[in-house]
Amino acid sequence: MKLLMVLSRFPYPLEKGDKLRAYHQIRCLSEQHEIFLAAMHDKPVTDEDLRQLEPFCKEIFLLDNNHLKRCWNMGRAFFKGLPIQCGLFYNKTNARRLEEIVQKVQPDHIYCQLFRMAEYVKTMPLPKTLDYQDVFSKGMARRAENARGLKRALFRMEARRVARYEEHLFDLFDHTTIITAVDRDLIPHPRNREIAVVPNGVDFDQFTYHGETKSYDLIFSGNMGYAPNVDAAEYLATEILPPLLEGFPDMKLVLVGANPSARVRALRNEHVIVTGWVDTMADWYAQSKVFIAPMRMGTGLQNKLLEAMSMQLPCVTSPLAAKPLSGAETENAVCVCHNTHDYVEAIRQLLRNEEAYRQLAAAGHRFVHEHYDWQNATDKLLQIIAQ
Repeated sequence: MKLLMVLSRFPYPLEKGDKLRAYHQIRCLSEQHEIFLAAMHDKPVTDEDLRQLEPFCKEIFLLDNNHLKRCWNMGRAFFKGLPIQCGLFYNKTNARRLEEIVQKVQPDHIYCQLFRMAEYVKTMPLPKTLDYQDVFSKGMARRAENARGLKRALFRMEARRVARYEEHLFDLFDHTTIITAVDRDLIPHPRNREIAVVPNGVDFDQFTYHGETKSYDLIFSGNMGYAPNVDAAEYLATEILPPLLEGFPDMKLVLVGANPSARVRALRNEHVIVTGWVDTMADWYAQSKVFIAPMRMGTGLQNKLLEAMSMQLPCVTSPLAAKPLSGAETENAVCVCHNTHDYVEAIRQLLRNEEAYRQLAAAGHRFVHEHYDWQNATDKLLQIIAQ
């Protein structure tokens, strides 16, 4: 089968969740099908980036997301009642280019990742699948709850527009997929249970603990320019860490991830390390004792939790982040905390009780190996596309 993958970002380097999902899906799907990749980019795609995808792709097409056209297209989206994100990623030049690509490739199926790229392909008379990935309308609504003034009004408006658009797209695609059942049930369509849940996975070859020396007590990872991660980092460094320092005066917290915002960089002090981009996340997990993800905003599956579990780190997180990990709390694979006091006490217990530490780490490691394998997840996607 000729499969055309339409993405809003070039899927390398792997510093964002949508890129990680796309990269591993392409890698696995290429074992049985010809993959043609059409990916937008707003930063230069390096030769090294291309080399990472070339072994899996028959041909790669790059679509320039021109900064100068964004404001114009965002204005067009606003007055058409579309989500502003559609304006950020849609322009007529790329629409014509994608039509030319389809004519050249003659794909058997189009796989479109994220609603913001659907405007390009939603009316194309070809079999096609939309990967919602997350329920973005709910994520935007949660950001509105934590915003003030004009930002709150803008997020609320965008949440309503995205919800209408998510519902609109459901009937325009032959198949729809999403990462978790939690997000599936929040898609605003009466037949949302028909959306196929295709989970993410973990690269177990990369994320394996080999007994490295521990240099940091706590670690939190992710794209540090992404609002939910910025909020979690601030909450961790300013509210959870200070009471812990009373009993652990030498405690070190490391915030690892690309694009740290000014708010995250401002958290640096003798107890808080902000790394910025790192080449290998596994090295930082290996040097840390406890993974903590106090997420209060956002949607979807937290890949960071899966990676940390695979590295045999005990994981402490919020109900929001734990809920998509179906069965994790029941199997005692994660420690779920509801407030600052819970986080502080959970971390104290783990750092002082070797048996509790070992049991949580082992349960998490077992859970992720049983439920989150990229090949198994992509086999399910393959069955959907092949229908």
